[in-house]
Amino acid sequence: MNDNINKNALFYGSCFALITTGLSYSIRAGILTQLQADFNLTETQLGLINSMWFFGFPISMVIGGLVYHSLGPKNIMRIAFVAHTLGVLLTVFATGYVSLLISMLCIGLGTGCTEAACNPMIADMYSGVTMNKMLNRFHMWFPGGIIMGSLISKFMSDAGLGWQAQMGVIMIPAIAYFILFLGKTFPKPHVEVATSLGQNIKAMLSPLYIFLIVCMALTAISEFGPGQWVGIILGSSGADPMLILALTAGLVTIGRFFAGPVVATLGQTGVLLFGAIFTAIGIYMFSTVTGSMAYVAAVIYALGYCYFWPVMVGAVAQRVPLSSALGMSIIGAVGMFSSGIFQPIIGGWIEGSNAAYTAQGLTGSALELATGQATLLKMLSFPAILIVLFTILFFWQRNSKKTKEMQMAGHY
Repeated sequence: MNDNINKNALFYGSCFALITTGLSYSIRAGILTQLQADFNLTETQLGLINSMWFFGFPISMVIGGLVYHSLGPKNIMRIAFVAHTLGVLLTVFATGYVSLLISMLCIGLGTGCTEAACNPMIADMYSGVTMNKMLNRFHMWFPGGIIMGSLISKFMSDAGLGWQAQMGVIMIPAIAYFILFLGKTFPKPHVEVATSLGQNIKAMLSPLYIFLIVCMALTAISEFGPGQWVGIILGSSGADPMLILALTAGLVTIGRFFAGPVVATLGQTGVLLFGAIFTAIGIYMFSTVTGSMAYVAAVIYALGYCYFWPVMVGAVAQRVPLSSALGMSIIGAVGMFSSGIFQPIIGGWIEGSNAAYTAQGLTGSALELATGQATLLKMLSFPAILIVLFTILFFWQRNSKKTKEMQMAGHY
């Protein structure tokens, strides 16, 4: 049944939807100072405006997962387009703090709908290694969109174009995905019983799914933690924090494009295990090196977390198929919530290290460098735990596969 659908149009539409997400993430960050000046906002208010994007994202992901089979991906993406459009218009015509809060919440809801609809849709269109490859190629457009949005915001700001025009750019890929999805037939789930909400919840109570949830919380903060604090942590390392951010996002985009042969060679658990090892090495290097070596650390770190998010989503689709769209949406929401929960913890680490090194007499750049490196050493705990967890997963799944083969052969 799924062979008769226009897979290319649906996949390209999904990619444009994720580009919309990436643009909203980076352009929103790029215009914050302009919004602060125009609306006389405090840093606390800016932080709350920012948080609306992260708040709306997991909410709509969870709701989208719950209604995926009843409402369908087509209608969820229609809601995404309405939410993206409302978010952009409310920002462009904002009159103050409250309207900016609502506008960013709308954009967050739209981006969450994109993940809730497109992840299971791609998993239903493809299977096996191809499914892993296409999920990675889909997810490459989030960092790809961030790079595009960063450059667009910079060049438009340098050209004297205001934040209203920059927000309008977000509508270009949004209109593209709306057109690509228009009138198309969407795929049906591979496993028909997966449309049962009761079966979804039962599958999500399995030990494997719960284990993957724990892993997702740690992979998400390993990916988003250092990046969110890059300016503060690496500002005195002798490397440009924004170049570090651009370098890692660029490498992740390229790496996800070529994910197919990597996942085919190492398998999902192999990719996750090696990813945790490289992430740990990268963060450790960040905590010890300065100057140009920080860029080397960035390369290793990017290669480490590159496949975390799409392969974790693919692992749910492939290893806990009865959890279906709800399982994929919940695990993505956990990743986003985890990123939010750990941020104040990391902030506390920075404050604690700063106070400790101040008491030792450090000041200026030396204080900032020591604080940043000490904080990164603590962040090293995230991928270190993942190395243990993914090693357990590797042997757990290998033993499960052997047991299944023996059962099929009638020897067990």
